[in-house]
Amino acid sequence: MKLKKGDIVARLSYECDLLFRVVSIRGDTVELAGEDMRLLADAPADDLVLISEEERTAYQKEAKALEENSYRLFRQDAKLMKQRSEYEVTSEYATSPNYFELRGRVLHIDGDSLYLRKCTDLYEKLGVPVYGVHLHEKEMPEQIESLLQMVQPDIVVITGHDAYLKTKGDERDLRAYRHTKYFAECVRVARKQTWHRDELIIFAGACQSHFETLIKAGANFASSPDRVNIHALDPVYIAARISLTSFMDSIRLTDVLRNTITGEKGLGGIETKGVMRRGMPLKIDH
Repeated sequence: MKLKKGDIVARLSYECDLLFRVVSIRGDTVELAGEDMRLLADAPADDLVLISEEERTAYQKEAKALEENSYRLFRQDAKLMKQRSEYEVTSEYATSPNYFELRGRVLHIDGDSLYLRKCTDLYEKLGVPVYGVHLHEKEMPEQIESLLQMVQPDIVVITGHDAYLKTKGDERDLRAYRHTKYFAECVRVARKQTWHRDELIIFAGACQSHFETLIKAGANFASSPDRVNIHALDPVYIAARISLTSFMDSIRLTDVLRNTITGEKGLGGIETKGVMRRGMPLKIDH
């Protein structure tokens, strides 16, 4: 079997549990990136099987069902939040709401260009203002300060691919993680702009990232408490929830994690306030 960059494959030694995209080939070693999960992996070429279009379609159907369920739950919660906002802003009067919303702006830095496109599409679908940037994880710490100054976001998402490599050390050894150290350094640089965790909300991490390190560095939300894989779109649901929640309200951790695809094994965080602000009156341009 002749593999090439961009092929969709699965690992025989893992019973073909996940689909991967071929990133590069070095001799007999193939570097892989998860097709739906934010995981990087290396595998020998003879451990890989090429996935047919029919097999890929069947897998994507199952993955799509998970995504649609998370989207449905998120929209339900967003509708309830909006109804409560209308009730509060109109002082309980039965009048048409006459207010506007300034939703939190997201700076989303992603190590995977295809995932970035999927994420920005979902942000737009959810009505969340976003500025997306594709950077290799190693480049992120050098670029984040200038990006923060340019975009001036309320929320920053620092994600891409990661992996815990048992052969490099135990779970406490940061050297055993592919990219956690770069994500953590990004968080530290961002926190030099403001240490207050309600002035700049930070999500950091990808599949199997060292959760404790990212939280200690200053992230509000991070992956991955149980060192499991996280879905490509999980950071979007967390950032969007914060963007659409009033700064007068705190984020209920159970609610925000419930709407993700991976859940609390892959994602966690600390008590955090929303960033959306409401204003009156609503002026409509004619």
